[in-house]
Order: sequence, then C-alpha cells, then structure tokens
Amino acid sequence: MAKEKFEEAMTKLESLVRKMETGEMTLEESLKAFEEGIRLSRLCAARLDEAERRVELLMRENKEISVQPFPENGAKSES
Repeated sequence: MAKEKFEEAMTKLESLVRKMETGEMTLEESLKAFEEGIRLSRLCAARLDEAERRVELLMRENKEISVQPFPENGAKSES
C-alpha cells in the first residue's frame, strides 16, 4: 500500500472530528472514529517529523544545523 499523504490524512482527520462533534454517532461508531483519528494524527505527526528532518538536512551548514523559527503572525524576518 502506498504511503498516505499528509494532506489526505489531515482532511480525513478534520472530517472525522466534525462528524464526532455533531454528537450523532453511536458509542461503537464513536470508538471506531476515535481509533481512526488516533491513527491519522500519529501519521500526520510522523509526516511532519519527516519534513522537519529533511528541512534540517537542507539547512545544514559546516556540519552545524542552523534552524530558525518561522516568523509569527505574518511578521517578516530581518535577514
């Protein structure tokens, strides 16, 4: 089976959350949805970790990682 993409997993997770928030699911349906939600959230976290490691490798300079946070609230970084 091919790797599930981050965006697809996130969309499914958001859909599950919306469905669970309606409160119209049976207990059994809620448990299954919760299990699927946990699986999807772990998958998303793993994909984000992979992306972070790739970015760190790309930013590696002189055998030292230069990691800088993204600017918050749309602020421009002063480089």
